[in-house]
Amino acid sequence: MILPILTIAPSVNRGRGVFTTEDIPAGTIIEISPVLPLSAEDRAQAEKTALFDYIFEWGDEMKQACVAWGYVSLYNHSYQANCEYEMDFEEETIRIKTVRGVKKGEELFVNYNAVPDDETPIWFEVS
Repeated sequence: MILPILTIAPSVNRGRGVFTTEDIPAGTIIEISPVLPLSAEDRAQAEKTALFDYIFEWGDEMKQACVAWGYVSLYNHSYQANCEYEMDFEEETIRIKTVRGVKKGEELFVNYNAVPDDETPIWFEVS
């Protein structure tokens, strides 16, 4: 499920990103997407490819990874994210939910640290 008010568009200095064409209230689930879980061995192989920047740690011990379908892998990072992601290991899905109100035309961001305001440095330099 992807809300029809989401769109992919160019994001300044980030390639592509996910944007909204309407205002979205806080606490709104805007996407629920299935994932393809990868074993720890497959994760190690995927990390040697262009998929490295698009896969998510996965599993109870976070040793596995997953490829998320839908728009999930296109949400850009921000330490002041307006969305968060929630993993459901049993259902093999990732949900994206707003953590504050988002205005029409605004880009939707998640914090790659999995917590909206966690400013722990991530694996690439943030511009």
